[in-house]
Amino acid sequence: MDSIIQHFRKDEQPFIETVIGWTREVEDTYSPKLTGFLDPRQIFILSSIVRSSGLQFGVHGAFLEPERQRALIYPDYYEPEDEDFQVTVFGIRYPAKFMTLEHRDVLGSLMALGIDRSKFGDIRLEGDIAQFAAADEMKDYLTANLTSIGKSKVRVEELGASDELIVIAESWKEELHTISSLRLDSLVASLVNCPRQKAVALIQNDKVKVNHVVRDQQAFEVNESDILSIRGSGRFKIMSIEGRTRKDKIRLLIGRLE
Repeated sequence: MDSIIQHFRKDEQPFIETVIGWTREVEDTYSPKLTGFLDPRQIFILSSIVRSSGLQFGVHGAFLEPERQRALIYPDYYEPEDEDFQVTVFGIRYPAKFMTLEHRDVLGSLMALGIDRSKFGDIRLEGDIAQFAAADEMKDYLTANLTSIGKSKVRVEELGASDELIVIAESWKEELHTISSLRLDSLVASLVNCPRQKAVALIQNDKVKVNHVVRDQQAFEVNESDILSIRGSGRFKIMSIEGRTRKDKIRLLIGRLE
């Protein structure tokens, strides 16, 4: 286990210890363990730890190709069903003629209710349709308390199996980048095709996010499965680290959201 942990960041240590605790709980009770909604990087960490323990795991986020998903860690005898992940999708009814709903509006309203980010998953918008995934145990609380977004009244409704969910057709164009190190400024410079000095300015001016968190330290190290957002340049995903060149540079397979 120590050999796996050393490959992760220091600030990921608390989550790593949580995952180790989950795996031990499954081993001790020989029964499944359901997590909250995890981002892609957290799922990557979880998969590395769970697989090394000999247990199995699955993920589910209700939508097609979701970004945030709940994970179920289970012993090899268990065969999980979608219902085991306890995910509910809600639709938001709002006065579309008088307001435009954005992702940040829904996210802000959910967070303002004091709901932990692990309790809800993807938020999807298409035209005047708004939907989001949440943990089953939040049903009553959400329907009773999510009654407004901004200055507008809204109504939250649980969607059934026959309701059509929003499908976001994301297309990631794969590119191979060669960088001198896994420092954030080195990668940003390569992605934006700009001098290192400009990349540092972007980072220090809070224009770069890694896994939805603003990172203002140029020496921050990126890793596999990280998702980067660079204001004005789009979103990127580190698909894999492909090794090193003869000159000891690092090859990265990058996905660029088109």
